[in-house]
Amino acid sequence: MTISIAPLIYILIFVAVIVLVEGIYLTVFGKSIKLNNRISRRLTLLEKNGNREEVLAQLRKEMNQHLNSRNIPLYSILAKKAQRANIAFSPVQLIGLMGALGVFAFLLLTIGTSAELGIRVVVAIAMGIGGIYVWVNGKAKKRMNLMEEQLSDAIDLMVRSLRVGHPFSAAVNIVSKEVPDPLGTEFGVIADEAAYGADISESLKAFAERMDSQDLRFLAVAVTIQQQSGGNLAEILDGLSKVVRARFKLFRKVRAITAEAKWSGMFLSAFPILALIMINVIQPNYYDGVKETPVFIPAALVVCAFLVINVIFMKIMVNIKV
Repeated sequence: MTISIAPLIYILIFVAVIVLVEGIYLTVFGKSIKLNNRISRRLTLLEKNGNREEVLAQLRKEMNQHLNSRNIPLYSILAKKAQRANIAFSPVQLIGLMGALGVFAFLLLTIGTSAELGIRVVVAIAMGIGGIYVWVNGKAKKRMNLMEEQLSDAIDLMVRSLRVGHPFSAAVNIVSKEVPDPLGTEFGVIADEAAYGADISESLKAFAERMDSQDLRFLAVAVTIQQQSGGNLAEILDGLSKVVRARFKLFRKVRAITAEAKWSGMFLSAFPILALIMINVIQPNYYDGVKETPVFIPAALVVCAFLVINVIFMKIMVNIKV
């Protein structure tokens, strides 16, 4: 029995592309962009550069650069996720990185496989774009999950600050110092904007829309209503904290209940691809009898289309809305 390791080489090269982009990101920006740091990125930058205005300008640029570049062809599919992940690379750098990773993948494919030139070029381009997309998507999910987890504690901290007599802007500033990233830097930018004269409720609204978070919208609306109508903001935020925490628990409960269905959907979506890979590894000549026929490529395209449709429908079926 002949065994071919070519499919495994393709997989390893794709993994290498994702690991490389993470390594480049950490090398360029250091540990300040890691979400598990106790000290937020804003405080790290302030420690290196004492100019508060320059740090604010840099962070605001990073926070808005991706959505402002949605008109770049093909970048629109990545812009929203890159914004949620708050990728410090600029859109131009990210696109350039796609090209560099494509070249890197092409070199590895040339060394490790005997595929034709056209196939290597197409696969290398797909790996460069796909590697960046998978990496950014993972960063966005991790950041949004951490933000949801931190928000109720941050609101509680603001409530305690308000009850001891601090103004709301000071409460936001305390959150920026006490809460780690991702929420620490975001609230730090809001505090700095308020210090330079911006309306804090408008900054909260912009933050909520940029993250597309319902809980953050609740916070922005609560602060706006209190500013316009008056009332005890501490009591309002205390009630909001309970709502946010209850929503978070409900989402986690729903995730646990639907985990089996989601994993089943993922398995059913991935199984045909895994089966194809195993066939090509164990029996690389399996399709030799039919691949030269004129219907082979159209049939393969039809199968790929059905696989894509299957993945889309499985994702829709297991995407439970709360």
